[in-house]
Amino acid sequence: MPQSTSRTGRTAAPEPTPLPTIAAGAARGWRDYALLFALACCWSSTYPLAKLALDTIPPITFISARSLIAAAFLFAILSMRGVRIPTDAKAWKLFATQQLINSTFPFLVITWSQQYVPASNTVVLASTTPIFAFLITSLITRHEPATLLKLAGAILGLAGTVAIVGLDTLRGFGSEIVAEIAILLATISFACATIFGLRLSDYDPMVVAAGSLLFGGLLLLPPSLIIDQPWTLHPTPQAIAATIVMGIVSSAVGLMLFYMCLSRLGTLTTNAQGYLRIPIGVGLSVLLLGESVPSNLALGLLLVMAGVAAMTVPAERLKLR
Repeated sequence: MPQSTSRTGRTAAPEPTPLPTIAAGAARGWRDYALLFALACCWSSTYPLAKLALDTIPPITFISARSLIAAAFLFAILSMRGVRIPTDAKAWKLFATQQLINSTFPFLVITWSQQYVPASNTVVLASTTPIFAFLITSLITRHEPATLLKLAGAILGLAGTVAIVGLDTLRGFGSEIVAEIAILLATISFACATIFGLRLSDYDPMVVAAGSLLFGGLLLLPPSLIIDQPWTLHPTPQAIAATIVMGIVSSAVGLMLFYMCLSRLGTLTTNAQGYLRIPIGVGLSVLLLGESVPSNLALGLLLVMAGVAAMTVPAERLKLR
C-alpha cells in the first residue's frame, strides 16, 4: 500500500491491512469439505503421535524438531515446484506472527499445563476454540457472518467433546485453576490465529506453512540446545519415527491444508475441524495405542456431527425455495 505524505513533509504510517471479507453466500463444493476432513485427520494424529514421542523426547526439543522437519519437507517440495520464498520483511513478519500465535505460544502453554491438568480436561478446554472464534468474529472483527446457527454448532460440538471424554471430567475443573486458565489462553490464541491467518491469503499456502514452520523451529532451537541438550538424549526408534511422521503429516501437510481451508471456507467453518479431530483422534488412539473405546462415543459423535453440520452448512441452503 503506498504511503501518503502530509503537508509537513512527514510520511504517514501505512494503514493496517484489513481482513478479507468472507461472503455469506460464497459457493462451496464437496472438495472444500474434503479439505476440512483431511485437515481434521492430519491434526488428529497429533494426540497419539505426541504420546509416543514425548516419553523420550522433551517438549521443547520435540516441537522444534518436528517444525524443522516439516519446514525441510515443504522447502524441498517448493524447490521442485520452482516456487521462491519471499524475502521481504513484511512477509516474514506475517509468518512469524502467525507461527507465534498459532503454534509456538499455545503449544508450549498447553504442554506446561498438561503437567497439572488431566488429558481429558485438556481436550475439553482446548475444544472451546470455535466458541472464542465466534465471539471475536461477532464482536470485534466482523469479517464474516457469525450466525446463531454457527454458535449453536460450536456449543453442540463442545457438548459432544464432553460426552466423548466423559462427564466425570467436569468434576475435576477448578482444582488447577492457573493451568486451566493457561489452556483457555492458548485456545484464544488459536482462535486469533484463524482470524489473523486470513491476512496471508495472498500467499501460496505451502509458502506460508514453510515460512511459519521454519521460524518456529529456529525460535525454539536455542532453548532446546541449552535446556534439553539433545545430544544427551536417548530417544527410542518409535519416538523418532513418531516425530518424523508428525512433522510431515501433522505439521507440514496439516498447516498447508489449514491455510487452504481458511481461504476457501473462512474462520468459523475452518474451526469446525476442531470437533472432528476428537472422534478421529480417539479412533487413532484405539488403533495405535490400544486404548479403550469411550462408553459415550456414539452420543458424543452424534453431537459433534450435528455441531459440525451447523457450523459448515452455508446459510443459503437453509432458505426455503
